[in-house]
Formats: sequence, C-alpha cells, structure tokens
Amino acid sequence: MDPLTLPPQIRVIVRDWLNANNILLKGRDGNVLIDSGYVSRAQDTLSLLRQPQHLGAEPLHWLVNTHCHSDHMGGNAAVQRAYACRTSVPEGEARLIEAWDRRGLWLDYTGQDAEQFKVDDVIVAGRTYQWGDLEWRAISAPGHDPGALVFYCQEERILISGDALWENGFGIVLPEPAAALEEAQRTLETIAALDVDVVIPGHGAPFTGVSAALERSLGRVEAFRGSPERAARHVLKVMLVFSLLDRRSIPLATLPDYLANVPIYREYNERYFRLAPDLLADRLVGELEKSGTVRRSSGSLVPAGS
Repeated sequence: MDPLTLPPQIRVIVRDWLNANNILLKGRDGNVLIDSGYVSRAQDTLSLLRQPQHLGAEPLHWLVNTHCHSDHMGGNAAVQRAYACRTSVPEGEARLIEAWDRRGLWLDYTGQDAEQFKVDDVIVAGRTYQWGDLEWRAISAPGHDPGALVFYCQEERILISGDALWENGFGIVLPEPAAALEEAQRTLETIAALDVDVVIPGHGAPFTGVSAALERSLGRVEAFRGSPERAARHVLKVMLVFSLLDRRSIPLATLPDYLANVPIYREYNERYFRLAPDLLADRLVGELEKSGTVRRSSGSLVPAGS
C-alpha cells in the first residue's frame, strides 16, 4: 500500500506559501478544519472548502489552528461567518488572540494582516482529540512559534506538523531569543521519537521520508545557531517574499521606505546590518534574485513564477 494513501476521511487542500494548507478531518461526530489560510485569500479558502470532494454542502463543526500566525489563522473570521463553527487555538496562543496583540501575532510587526476572530476554547498539549474518527494527540512544538502544536495519530502514524517540520525545512525561527533555536531542535527531536510514516505539513504536499526531512531541518538549525546574522537575513527574506506574494508586486522605488517603516526590518537592520534602507533593499532583492525566488518587472519586484 502506498504510504501516502491517507485515510479517506483526511482531505488535504494543498495551498501555497501565502496560505497554510487546509486539512479537513471528516467524521461521524462532525467535520474539523485545521488552519484557514491568509486573510486576503479567505474567499478562496471558502470556495475550496465548498468543492464537492471536500465539504460540498456539508457543515463545518470545528476550526482548529496549529498556531496563530497570519497564514494559518487569517481566514478564521471568514470561516466562522460562513459556518458558525466552534473555534479552538493552542492554549499558549489564546492570550495573544484575546488581546489581539498585533505585534505578538506578527501582524503590524511584520507588515501582515488578519481579521480578529472569536475563540471558543483551547487545544492543550498532551491531550487527545477525536477528529475524523481518529485519535489525535496534541504535542507542544515551540521554535517557530512558542505556542505551536502538532497533532499525531498513532494508529495511522500520521503527523500534522504545522510549521514545525516541512519536507525541506521548517517555519522561520527568529534569532532572538537565542533559546528559540534550541526549542526548534527539541521539537524536531520530539518528532523523531514518534513513529511517523506520513507528515502533513503546513506548507507543501504530504510526504514520507521523515528521517531525511528531520536530518535536513536539524542541519539548518545548526547552521543558524552558528550565525545569528544569517538567521536574521533569512527571516527578512522570507517576510519580504510573503508580503510580495500577498501584494503580487512591490514597486522597487518604494521598497526602501517599506523596509524602514515595518518594525521587523527596521529593528533587525539596526541590530544586525546597519545599512541604509536602500542598501538593505538592494541586498535582500539581490539574494532573492540569485535564489530564483523573485524577479524585476517594469520597475517592480514580483514573484519569480508570476
């Protein structure tokens, strides 16, 4: 049997790097959605959910987040309006949502956005939950986000990993506090101790080859641990690409002002690089062009695939 043949009640809607994957767990006790995508693509999320092979005309009973970054919870409010569903976030994220802490949630801090939503209750690490007629254990997964959770089904040996583990890496880890990289390593080691055949990541297609993915990620942790400046540069490039995917293009003439005004770029530049905003823009764009991630078009920066 193909190890990537998931149980029929698990439906994975693979999205992109702006939107986290939407994971449907359909069961006799109700339908559960894990993660809702980015706010500017919320209507796309609803359209995908309504496709016949996913929910169709069925109700959605429960919305759950692996963690509360904008690409995972940005569509929560729209999903709530459409389905009037129960909504749960990780216990460690609840205070940020209740206070709508736009810095702690990486919104204003990174130039991102989300629509405020109501939390009904929390998901607690160590507890098990019945979703899609399967038992899932919530496991603490700090590093990328201190309150993040992953969900493990021992019976099927499936891990819903959020941004704790992708096939070729993991979600960005801020260089400060330094303990975040140690937490990311411990999270990867926790995953390595599980009996996992298939990982359903927050971004990218479900995959096997879990040991190889873990080895690549642990190597990346080690590389970032040795160079906080490298980690900071990686964070800024990822954040810039995220904003570019949302906006679809950014005029190059406005990019230095953007970097000077969005707190994460300004603060990291002051701490690690000490470059004039136009030089920081040139450096980030040059490295992203070299990696084939972005390109210039008619005076604007656009995603390479557009």
